[in-house]
Amino acid sequence: MKSVKLFLAGLLAMVPTLAMAQEGAAGGMGVMGQVIFFAGFILIFYFLIWRPQSKRAKEHKSLMSGLNKGDEVVTSGGIVGKITKVTDDFIVVEISDNVEVKVQKVAVAAALPKGTLKDI
Repeated sequence: MKSVKLFLAGLLAMVPTLAMAQEGAAGGMGVMGQVIFFAGFILIFYFLIWRPQSKRAKEHKSLMSGLNKGDEVVTSGGIVGKITKVTDDFIVVEISDNVEVKVQKVAVAAALPKGTLKDI
């Protein structure tokens, strides 16, 4: 994915140079060429940055709203445990027998399939 971004950035940097070379030294890209270039830049920005980020944010929001007691989760800090209590902004995660930690819901990175803790 990173190599695709670098390729597109390099290609985007070469477009004005190629357009000026074709038109000669007297003329520039022209107004229409600049509009097309700007529109292409906006499309690349939308498809490579904004759209994937909004999709990830939407998935994380649905994950946070779907947390229930008994779910097995991993936090962004790497703590793995089972949810014992759910409130509006916080959850209580049991990480070992009689060891519970209060964690913000936004810190939950992923919900694990049932039985994952037994395999660890």
